[in-house]
Amino acid sequence: MSAWWKSGVAGVAIFGGVVAATVFAAAQMPPGPQGMQGQMPGGMQGQMPGGMQGQMPGGMQGQMPGGMQGQMPGGMQGQMRERMQGQMHEGMHGRMHEGHGRMMGQPGDMSAQPEMPGQDAFGAIQEIVETLQADPATDWTKVNISALREHLIDMNEVTLHAVAEQHAVDNGVEITVTGEGRTLAAIKRMVPAHISELARSGWSARTEDLPNGVKLIVASADPAQVTKLKALGFMGIMVQGDHHQMHHLAMAKGQMENH
Repeated sequence: MSAWWKSGVAGVAIFGGVVAATVFAAAQMPPGPQGMQGQMPGGMQGQMPGGMQGQMPGGMQGQMPGGMQGQMPGGMQGQMRERMQGQMHEGMHGRMHEGHGRMMGQPGDMSAQPEMPGQDAFGAIQEIVETLQADPATDWTKVNISALREHLIDMNEVTLHAVAEQHAVDNGVEITVTGEGRTLAAIKRMVPAHISELARSGWSARTEDLPNGVKLIVASADPAQVTKLKALGFMGIMVQGDHHQMHHLAMAKGQMENH
């Protein structure tokens, strides 16, 4: 066997191995927007430095009439290019479809679902109404959502518009709470009604009626509790206890009057 023939056979074997490896790698690569060179650094030429001709003296085309492409109709390169383009098209189409689904807010995209009711009193009433509707025992002849709304307005007036002036006394705090109009009415309903809840906290509490509001006195024999009362102030004292939610439900059911 001539040296020329041996060189040719070796060249075919080398080229065939490289092409086979490249085809296998292309089949394993996921579809994506990058081309052959993007997913295989350096491209085909990068894997065969100097080209196939550089590895085989005289070039494969020179030693094999018609070149390698002549023996492989359409060329291996053309087949690989078509295959890669098909994979790229499928991958890009799939990603575009997925992105379009997210933009249109299709089911499964929970990030597009709002949660806030938009206003605190609205949300509180919504919660109570949903609770009543879910309870088969609800007596709708007694339900009074309007009373709950009036109470929530009172809470808003006392929290945001009442004027509270705090003074330290021997064993606690004395707070003068005043206002006008609807705020004054809310103060007189809410502050005295809160005394019973403060008693459950172990404090001594009482109110004195004023022409323009209410004086709230809260005391304790424990010096640590006195320090706490001074730090809490008017609103910190008013939010004591966990009765508010159940109080709102009972009010909506018509089981108690507004305060």
